[in-house]
Amino acid sequence: MPNECIFCRIAEGALPAQRVYQDEQAVAFPDLNPQAPTHILIVPRRHLASLAGATAADAGLLGHLVWVAAQVARAQGLDQTGYRVAVNTGREGGQAIEHLHLHLLGGRAMSGRLG
Repeated sequence: MPNECIFCRIAEGALPAQRVYQDEQAVAFPDLNPQAPTHILIVPRRHLASLAGATAADAGLLGHLVWVAAQVARAQGLDQTGYRVAVNTGREGGQAIEHLHLHLLGGRAMSGRLG
């Protein structure tokens, strides 16, 4: 699956993306279909299909992804006005790509629902 996964391919550099953050565990880049003026995806480099598949061994990675979201929000100036971090899980939860990713949304007032 990871060889066919678009987010794995972006993380390994096989597909281009305008990276706004990267480290040994994660990459962040703008969403191609933004739902807000700022819409950035935070993606772990290691393939994990969804939050539903996370185990206790993934706790450090999950915490790191949230920390990255806060760092990127600060760098984008969103910490001054507010932002939303969301994780869609499974088809009915709105997950379109089977690779765990966080959505960082900001630049406008958020309604009660995403999108």
